[in-house]
Amino acid sequence: MTVSKRTVQAMEEGGWIRRMFEIGIELKKKHGPMKVFDLSLGNPVVEPPKRFNERLKQLALSSTPGTHRYMPNAGYPEVRARVAQSIARETGLPFTAGEVVMTCGAAGALNVIFETILNPNDEVVIFAPFFGEFTFYIENHRGKAIICPTNDSFLPDLAALEELITKKTRAVLINSPNNPSGVMYPEDVIKGIGELLGKKEKQFGTEIFLISDEPYRRLIFDGLKYPRIFGHHQASIAVHSHSKDLAIPGERIGYIAVNPGYEDRAQLVDGAIFWNRSLGFVNAPAIIQMAVADLQGTSVDVMEYQKKRDFLYGQLTEMGYQIVKPQGAFYMFPKSPIEDDVEFVGALQEWNVLTVPGKGFGAPGFFRISYCVEDWVLQGAMKGFAEAAKKFGV
Repeated sequence: MTVSKRTVQAMEEGGWIRRMFEIGIELKKKHGPMKVFDLSLGNPVVEPPKRFNERLKQLALSSTPGTHRYMPNAGYPEVRARVAQSIARETGLPFTAGEVVMTCGAAGALNVIFETILNPNDEVVIFAPFFGEFTFYIENHRGKAIICPTNDSFLPDLAALEELITKKTRAVLINSPNNPSGVMYPEDVIKGIGELLGKKEKQFGTEIFLISDEPYRRLIFDGLKYPRIFGHHQASIAVHSHSKDLAIPGERIGYIAVNPGYEDRAQLVDGAIFWNRSLGFVNAPAIIQMAVADLQGTSVDVMEYQKKRDFLYGQLTEMGYQIVKPQGAFYMFPKSPIEDDVEFVGALQEWNVLTVPGKGFGAPGFFRISYCVEDWVLQGAMKGFAEAAKKFGV
């Protein structure tokens, strides 16, 4: 066998998003690109803010020597300082460059964190539905993913979480606004998780990290305020990516931010810097680091996504689909009209509509729609959703 057994199993179980994307390519070849309505991939259709392009042009034309050389593995000190200043303004906490590590996106950051903190067979609790790659990130570093259910609103079930935390629990990973549901965890839920972790740390004499994956933190709707984790648990780490708020997913830029109130933060950060290098990332991309330093606090126009959400939610609920209304990000996670979500997603392809089955997010019986697409794609998909609703008696 050319590849490992683990690779074969992982490829069979995961990869639903990319699988649907590839089906979309084939359908476009067959029917033409304007007759296929691909709602499968979270690839932002909006362009980066004008300031990003202007800053990138300045950097590209700069004659400053050493612009493309290695820098410290944690990133440029001045970039880390700018990021820390931004977080400090938002949280009121004394963040410095010493609590920030620049990374190759949030995916790179999570892999660095798990390699830094996990011992073999340590457990990391994640909440379903979850971004499908989470389980692989954890297993990459000898950990074990423990799936915790959520309630009917896709919010963490704290009673279930308490039952799942054991002496082996090393971390709890949250993702809010959530991919795939678009649900944002409110302050009282974050507080409840923090209190529960503190209680379990005392019970078991262990340390449990609260890790927050926050690539959609700035894509919040309806005037809601994003609750940060740092005030609710000392051993807390936030992971951010500029892929979505600046619409630059291909540039792979993000960072790790460690709670300045965490006593062992220096050792944790040193470990993250070591693994940032040794896992092969080496450092975050140089030019893009410098570009985003000047755009902290900047984001794309969130109203563009809110309008798309409102259109999609209004249309689908009128057809009879059951949906928890998203509060952020650019995903919607309706309930499948039939028990087999894979079958339903396959049926939508009869009308050239591409979505992703909930099975790929640890939540069978649902399906994910990505609405970070052009308006004509959303509008064109409505006929398929309506026909599917009739076919399956929604």
